[in-house]
Amino acid sequence: MNLSNELKWLRWSGYAEGISFLVLLLIAMPLKYLAGQPLAVRMVGSIHGALFLVYAVMVLLAARNHKWPRKLVGLGLLAAFLPLGPFWFDRRISRL
Repeated sequence: MNLSNELKWLRWSGYAEGISFLVLLLIAMPLKYLAGQPLAVRMVGSIHGALFLVYAVMVLLAARNHKWPRKLVGLGLLAAFLPLGPFWFDRRISRL
């Protein structure tokens, strides 16, 4: 399977964004609300926000270069809002 460069970047940014979202939800948020450590959310949230933007840009670049239908682009962008979404979307595009 020979993936184009932007699809490789999309996959890696999706993994990073998905992992950062899970760390935010499963580690940083409990630290903030259960242990009174708001710095965890601030730090992880900033990293996650940057990775979210990189992932969204990579979805748009891959969509433009591979002429994806709008529905697939929408699913890719929507995936960034769901905790396991980028992993699901990666599996979906790997079958194209």
